[in-house]
Amino acid sequence: MRDELSVSLTFDVDTVSLWMGAKDSTAFSRGEFGVVGTQRILQTLKRNDIHGTFFVPGLTATTYPQLVEDIVAGGHEIGHHGNHHESPARISRDEELEVLREGTEILYSITGRRPVGWRSPGWYVSEHSLELLVQEGFSYDSSLMGHDVQPYWCRVGDQWEKGSGVTWGSQVDLVEVPIAWHLDDFPWFEYIPPKGGNLTPASAVLETWLGDLDWAREHETGGVLTYTMHPQVIGRGHRMLMLENLISEIRDRGDVEFTTLEQAAEEWRKKQSS
Repeated sequence: MRDELSVSLTFDVDTVSLWMGAKDSTAFSRGEFGVVGTQRILQTLKRNDIHGTFFVPGLTATTYPQLVEDIVAGGHEIGHHGNHHESPARISRDEELEVLREGTEILYSITGRRPVGWRSPGWYVSEHSLELLVQEGFSYDSSLMGHDVQPYWCRVGDQWEKGSGVTWGSQVDLVEVPIAWHLDDFPWFEYIPPKGGNLTPASAVLETWLGDLDWAREHETGGVLTYTMHPQVIGRGHRMLMLENLISEIRDRGDVEFTTLEQAAEEWRKKQSS
């Protein structure tokens, strides 16, 4: 088994699913740009011979089936990302199960393969989400933050209440490949009127992302550092330059491997049984 740090480049291909509630065409068009951004990302990954993980909502897949086919043709992993980018924490258990199954069938109908990984839209995970993922045969989740580098087994049945404390649930056969807000492009870069937001210089984001990389290389060998990006965000020109610089810097370290989340979860499972 390898002990090097692995890096996974992951992309949430939300496109129009993120803007279904928009009241104006300008906001909705931001989702359309996600197609442009995805094609730019695919070209960059091809040039660098890297395979990534693309989390695709059902609505994106049905609206842009050719885009999903292009992702698969590039040798990349397709993961489940809801149907209409709905928050699992705001729907019932039955509705959540229906969304999970519908999204799976949509992706299967286009790719010929059932997704083995799930990422919650907005990283909202309900009290039922992990249980349903196990029930539906998923191998891993990538929505939680119990660590920032090391995968771990998910639990179901955790309970917490102010004044009463915490009761831990039971470990289940579902690998968590953790994420973090500061390793996500959206909080750094997106501006949403009238609330505003951030338009952080890409150089500052690159410095932060490489800082976590170098910390993990020194202290978390054998882990998986996961970067989360959105094509409608990272796909802008100066940010694509940042992505290319990130890839180059990772390669220059010489002791880091690129991986898909499916590969990372499978590798971690093997380590637990060795």
